[in-house]
Amino acid sequence: MAGETTGVQAEVLLEVTVLHERDVPGALEGGADRLHLVRTGPEGSQSPSPELVSAVCRHSDVPVFVLLRLGDSWTTTGGELARLVGLAHDYLGSGAAGVSFGFLDADLGVDSAVCTHLAERLDGVPWTFHRAFDAALEPDRAWRRALELPGLVAVRTAGSPRGLEVGFDDLLATLKSDPRIAALAMPGGGLVAEHVPWLLRAGVRQVHLGVQVRPGATYRSYVDAGHVRSWRLLLDDAGARLR
Repeated sequence: MAGETTGVQAEVLLEVTVLHERDVPGALEGGADRLHLVRTGPEGSQSPSPELVSAVCRHSDVPVFVLLRLGDSWTTTGGELARLVGLAHDYLGSGAAGVSFGFLDADLGVDSAVCTHLAERLDGVPWTFHRAFDAALEPDRAWRRALELPGLVAVRTAGSPRGLEVGFDDLLATLKSDPRIAALAMPGGGLVAEHVPWLLRAGVRQVHLGVQVRPGATYRSYVDAGHVRSWRLLLDDAGARLR
């Protein structure tokens, strides 16, 4: 699918962040293709409870990917990594189709060893690299490492830790530099409608939405079907224009 920009409509996967089962109906009715389940708190997004994962998965007929993150750091320890492996298996047993994680090393590079270890312990389960990726000190090197990680199906990125408002131009240049990167990238973090045609022309085939699909653009409101649908129609229209 990635890279097909002539003669056919380009299908774009739409991933939506959900916080609980009450967010699921709006996401599904609006046309989301995948749900990204997290728990929010004062330290940012963290891993939810297995009970919450089970509740969301029971209400969803699209894949649910669950965040694996226990602290407020982009690094991890051996003990925490073992906990994450156990938690991931709990999530999968509760109905999750995949997970989301990402770790950096002490030099602020993608920690290939830790990411590979976790991916291999999950035995082929698909996963996405979350926004830790944008905190990497050398983006080009980070992408080279990401392309080699097993089981990775998407890298959520805004091209900058400060979001797409700042990182869009750099991200677009990176996408155009390598079709493998464009196929793996999942822009998210301040995505606006004006970005979509440019991203799709660069080869992007998956995007991530958070507060954009909630009234008031806040996580205090539920995912709204109308908001999701407007993005679904935008993506489908932009994909259809790729000839």
